[in-house]
Amino acid sequence: MHDASAAGREHWRWEERRWHDEGNDWRGASVLSAGVDVGSVSSQAVVMADGRLYAWSSLRTGSSSPSSARRAMAWALEGTGLEVEKLHFIVGTGYGRVNVPFAHKALTEIHCHARGASFIFGPTVRTLLDMGGQDCKAIRCDAKGKVLSFQMNDKCAAGTGRGMEVFADLLQVPIAEVGPLSLAVDEEPPPVSSTCVVFAKSEAAGLLRQGWPKEKVLAAYCSAMAHRVFTLLERVGVEREFAITGGIAKNPGVVKRIERALGFESIKASTDSQIAGALGAALFAHALEQKRRSP
Repeated sequence: MHDASAAGREHWRWEERRWHDEGNDWRGASVLSAGVDVGSVSSQAVVMADGRLYAWSSLRTGSSSPSSARRAMAWALEGTGLEVEKLHFIVGTGYGRVNVPFAHKALTEIHCHARGASFIFGPTVRTLLDMGGQDCKAIRCDAKGKVLSFQMNDKCAAGTGRGMEVFADLLQVPIAEVGPLSLAVDEEPPPVSSTCVVFAKSEAAGLLRQGWPKEKVLAAYCSAMAHRVFTLLERVGVEREFAITGGIAKNPGVVKRIERALGFESIKASTDSQIAGALGAALFAHALEQKRRSP
């Protein structure tokens, strides 16, 4: 029987989220800094008061980077009484970093993710995997979140968040359920072979026609993603203090398979690790404002 409601759903869409610290009054802060990470799939804004996390938002990137940046910041500030004009320093980062209209400076997402991850996971983090919408980065950093080296995958969407969205729509499975469903297999299937999302989609459609259940197809795709990521981590030289940021960090089907390949677990975040880039940008903004004020 055809499910009209299921057909009309946007299975690829992640939940958009926001938060602010209701117990912290920004009015008493000396330095109000912010970071905006405009990615190819999602955008985040983070506001800090004297180097403490005060507010953040995470939403879908639209067709315009400037408007996505404005929407992310407006949503982060909503209900706080704080206006963007009162922020002392703002850093833009991510895919659309040069198109954040109210930013004072733009920095690469590699440096911002490493700095933000050090804040979120603690100074012991030495290897960071940033799994974004259009690419994947393996980063080695020091105790202060300074980048020592990094490796990036090719720009094919098959190993990224966008590729996972394509599969969620193809299989009519809400994207938040893709990871758990992929783990509901008795035996791990061979991974899909295609590195291109177009061919991987075609291959998956063929497997469905052969009678594979959805969970088995998803397991094969998540396994392929994890394998490509593991190869990337091997190239950069993964250390045991290892953390994952980006939207795919919320997909246990990929995360658990990466951990199996590594032989150890990743450090778990106390807050949403998807904000790491914007958080790192806000931390850089805080430091730049302090430098600006110093005699």
